Amino acid sequence: MAQIERSKSTNSNIFIIIGLAFSFLLISSSLVVFLYPFPSKEKISYSTLKNPIVTNSEIYKEDALIEDGIVYFPLSYIQETIDDSIIIDESSKSIILTTRDKVYQMPSESLTYFVNEEPHQLEFPIYKIENDIPYISIDPFQGLYQIEYEFISETGITVVRINGETIQTAFVKGEQKESHLFLRSEPTLTSPYAEGLEAEDLVYIEDEQEDYYYVRKENGIAGYVKKNILKGKETSKLEIAKIQENSTPIQVPSMPVNLTWEAVYTKNPDTSKIPEMPGVNVVSPTWFSLKNKEGDIENLGSTAYINWAKAKNYQVWGLFSNDFDPDKTHEAFKDFETRKKMIRQLLEYSGMYQLDGINLDIENVYEEDGPLVTQFVKEATPFFHEAGLVVSMDVTFISSSGNWSKFYEREKLAEVVDYMIVMAYDEHWGTSPVAGSVASLPWVEGNLQDILELVPNDKLILGVPLYTRLWKEADTAGGNIEVSSKAYSMEAIQEWIKARNLVPVLDEASGQNYVEYRDENEKTTYKVWLEDELSIKKRIQLIHNYDLAGVASWSRFFADETAWTSISTSIGDSKAVNND
Repeated sequence: MAQIERSKSTNSNIFIIIGLAFSFLLISSSLVVFLYPFPSKEKISYSTLKNPIVTNSEIYKEDALIEDGIVYFPLSYIQETIDDSIIIDESSKSIILTTRDKVYQMPSESLTYFVNEEPHQLEFPIYKIENDIPYISIDPFQGLYQIEYEFISETGITVVRINGETIQTAFVKGEQKESHLFLRSEPTLTSPYAEGLEAEDLVYIEDEQEDYYYVRKENGIAGYVKKNILKGKETSKLEIAKIQENSTPIQVPSMPVNLTWEAVYTKNPDTSKIPEMPGVNVVSPTWFSLKNKEGDIENLGSTAYINWAKAKNYQVWGLFSNDFDPDKTHEAFKDFETRKKMIRQLLEYSGMYQLDGINLDIENVYEEDGPLVTQFVKEATPFFHEAGLVVSMDVTFISSSGNWSKFYEREKLAEVVDYMIVMAYDEHWGTSPVAGSVASLPWVEGNLQDILELVPNDKLILGVPLYTRLWKEADTAGGNIEVSSKAYSMEAIQEWIKARNLVPVLDEASGQNYVEYRDENEKTTYKVWLEDELSIKKRIQLIHNYDLAGVASWSRFFADETAWTSISTSIGDSKAVNND
């Protein structure tokens, strides 16, 4: 009996040992799999798109369109990757592309495109629409954009490369583990692969992560490989020649610019009565304005004024305004053909009056129409430059006002025009509910620093006021104060001060001379922040401090003799006044 039981016990021990051994092997094998994962043999597609576009290792979200071997890129790709200023003009069904000296119009499905309105013939259309998606061929513009691309018919992939891009190449070493010869979706051997490699394959290295390179085969497919399987690494820089456009030289005035505006509302001034203006080298008469939504332009030009200005060796920059009408502006600026109509008229008038430049004064525009204004300037400037005209544009300081400030795309505009004039005044405007300086010095300098973050200093001209507001704070029967103002010329305000035997005092807060007068009979307090020699010298000192391109004064009518001598003297003296 005991012997039988010993036999049963022995058998049980054997089963236990076998079970433990099996468990150990199972756990060990699991640990091996966990600690030493096997390379994935799963193959995936490199892209779900039929004709992917690759730039800087990124696959664009939409396909290229391939027709008769021509690659058409989605317009959205061009805008997001290469040129955000290229647009579609719905009215003419055209793509509009602008450079500093050229305006390209590419009508849809046409074998003719236009450069500054001159027709050019093609063997295939540049602009196509497929399934409501606009596409453009960049073949004629590769030099313009300094890009090149390769369409690989084998895989349907288009690889785009940009000037200045670093190109790294290498070759696959021979005698590698089979599992290492795959382009994997992630920098691990366990990730799926999109393509295999062979010894001596040429690859382009586009990125690296720890022990892996992200490489692209010549067929356009890319993925991660171990760094140690590559050899013969070489680096070069892509250099693509830029198309050199033939620019017409423009005659800029002697520097710094000293411009004054001539305000012409109904008729031009009698030039025989205009006093000498020492130091002025540019006059800008407000001759042209938007007449209607069809794009017709009102012309108040004067040959007599031109003859006077040329005799004085002044450059003449004719001013064009949008009549400060947001509705007319929207209608006239929204279509390419209407914009072109305005440009043609301005070119005609510029030739008629032998102008040296155009000053664009576009104000009071709906905020959402800001890009239309930018587009007009971009389309107009090449034609103005072709005619030898200097192009300047007036802008306000940066503020939260949509119609008066936010619509300006200052940074984009500064890339196009020759000069940008900042109208550094109307801190307190004519109907302001609070009396104050037209442009206190701290307010001007603070805002000047802000706009210089967007506009290069050598393009920026500081607009200065030559007018002063006489403020009235009248007591009302209800115990309130009614505020109003009137603009005075420099001479007229000095006469008003002298008539009351007042003595200006320095107002530290504004940096200007200040006068206050109480008339008890009228129950009114009068306040004046003066534009005089002191304020002019301080404003010109800002031009030196920030190395600006010059000064523009509004307007010639408000100035007295001291204005011109102060501006001229101060421009020539980099330490015009002590601002401390």
